[in-house]
Amino acid sequence: MKKDLISMEDLTVDEIKDYLRLAHSVEDLPADERYRLLQGKIMAAMFFEPSTRTRLSFESAMHRLGGGVIGFAEKSATSVSKGESFTDTIYTVENYCDIMVIRHPGEGTARLAARVSSIPVINAGDGSNQHPTQTLLDLFTIEKDLGKISGIKVAFVGDLKYSRTVHSLIRALMKFDVTEFILVAPESLRLPKYFMMTDEPNKYHFYETNHLEEAISKCDILYMTRIQRERFPDLLEYEKVKDSYLLTAAMLEEARPHLRVLHPLPRVNEIAYDVDKTKYAGYFPQARNGVIMREAILLKHLGVKI
Repeated sequence: MKKDLISMEDLTVDEIKDYLRLAHSVEDLPADERYRLLQGKIMAAMFFEPSTRTRLSFESAMHRLGGGVIGFAEKSATSVSKGESFTDTIYTVENYCDIMVIRHPGEGTARLAARVSSIPVINAGDGSNQHPTQTLLDLFTIEKDLGKISGIKVAFVGDLKYSRTVHSLIRALMKFDVTEFILVAPESLRLPKYFMMTDEPNKYHFYETNHLEEAISKCDILYMTRIQRERFPDLLEYEKVKDSYLLTAAMLEEARPHLRVLHPLPRVNEIAYDVDKTKYAGYFPQARNGVIMREAILLKHLGVKI
């Protein structure tokens, strides 16, 4: 039976740990051994929304495993621009490949694709809903950097309302018994209240603040996000909050020695370039880990064991 990756909500903690173990195994494989694993397989990269890291890292992962890639990088390059339905596109493309990786601005489109497709579907981001492959690479990065996931304290900064990356990662961290979250956001971009509603209200603690400096000294992971202009229905509202937070190297003087600054990228103006040279900067290694984790995801969902 085919297996899709649509939402972190669908995965148990043991299933997430399987992805992490597989990523560690992939990282240890010599390049020539990796290259034989998916020879003859084809991945369709179907990006209805712009992407740099997710699309290129998936393509890089497939090439490193010896497979081929087809696809498109924008909606205008498809027959959807001519009026073709999304489901007809799925029905068509599944004839040309072995696995689909889909990014789409519409929430729920990846699950719809999985419902109608006869081959595995990987959600590469659906609107402001979910981004499970980013979450898996983030967990992989945290585990590599800190040696553990459970019991850490995480601060999320910036766009907590629309960020699918934040939404997916919080849900996953809760499964690993991360119970303390610091939420730094403008009033209009705070985390939706339903994310804080759980079956164990006394177990999880969400501390909301407008002050970035307050969060830095208290957390193990400082997860920065950009204010996403494309998610705002009103550009005037975007202009009001776009420069809400800027992390500088000087602000990290009070940080814990093991702190890591992560960011799903692209950054706009929320992390100063002087942070790049500090020991705390983890966002470019995080991007590199994306290729490793996505190799693991492709192998798992194409049924290849190593």
